[in-house]
Amino acid sequence: MLNGCFTAIITPFKGEAVDTEGLDALVDFQIENGISGILAVGTTGESPVLTWDEHDLVVANIAEKNNGKCLCIAGAGSNNTEESLKASRHAVDVGADALLLVDPYYNGPSSLEIRREYVAPIAKAFPNVQVIPYIIPGRTGAQLLPEDLALLFKEFNNVGTVKEATGNLENMKRTRECCGPDYTILSGDDGMTYEMMTDPAVNAAGVISVASNVAPGAVTRMVKLLEGGDATGAKALLSALEPLFGLVTVNTREATPYGEVVCRARNPLAFKALMAILGMPSGGCRQPLGKMTLNGIETVLSAARTVQSNNPEIFKPIEDFFNVNIAERLENPEVWKKLYYKEY
Repeated sequence: MLNGCFTAIITPFKGEAVDTEGLDALVDFQIENGISGILAVGTTGESPVLTWDEHDLVVANIAEKNNGKCLCIAGAGSNNTEESLKASRHAVDVGADALLLVDPYYNGPSSLEIRREYVAPIAKAFPNVQVIPYIIPGRTGAQLLPEDLALLFKEFNNVGTVKEATGNLENMKRTRECCGPDYTILSGDDGMTYEMMTDPAVNAAGVISVASNVAPGAVTRMVKLLEGGDATGAKALLSALEPLFGLVTVNTREATPYGEVVCRARNPLAFKALMAILGMPSGGCRQPLGKMTLNGIETVLSAARTVQSNNPEIFKPIEDFFNVNIAERLENPEVWKKLYYKEY
């Protein structure tokens, strides 16, 4: 059973290349802080803009470093089943413990097609590795439905977990209803993890987290408290972490010569900016993602300052591991002056 807190790890860049030294440091930081496992090259790891060679490099590095320390989940999803089979073969060969298959994006297969022509062939090809469908219709424009999850679970012993990021509690409850008590639901949305784990009609078993890139210890503790039935203790940690959970997508209002517009900075843009501010390996995002606005950076800074002021223990592991002074960095404009566009 895959349960606990898994980090959807950021892929750091140095110039135009993957920063393998920085990636190693980030993985070591996660392991030192008790994470259950690491997801390599998910959306947070900028899988859409990595070449397949880079994709395989990141998976291999993480699988090797995780070996015997925590689990490695390899992102192997595509909108092309043949590509996913190749990515899955590589991940299995280098020692990944599980495969994450995001619903095929853009070409929009039906749930029936996703089950029969995508998940099932991969589950059949790799029967000894857990295959985790990743349901996030807001990104993909497609959705593997609870009924088809149940059919997969019935047919394949290795398709017993889902990463649930629909944001729809009724869909989650339907998944539990169809798949039964032995099926594993993992939250794909930090902000919904508490509710998903405390609602008996969902009964989630943990989270694949974005915020744990900067707070692996705190998010892991929250999940462990929930696993142990301590909802009160978990609620206190949730309150401390909520400013970070709000950074997965940052919406700001920006002035243009033609009027005001909403600017949406999507994951991992805000978290990469935050990691740079805190002194962690990150680099910028690859195009077409670019930078935030100044309003966006101020939103990131506000969240980080709130955490640092109210719960400095959350960021203390970063200070210790990366040898930085976070309080100083959060007040030094030189740290973030290159992280935003100077004008809209």
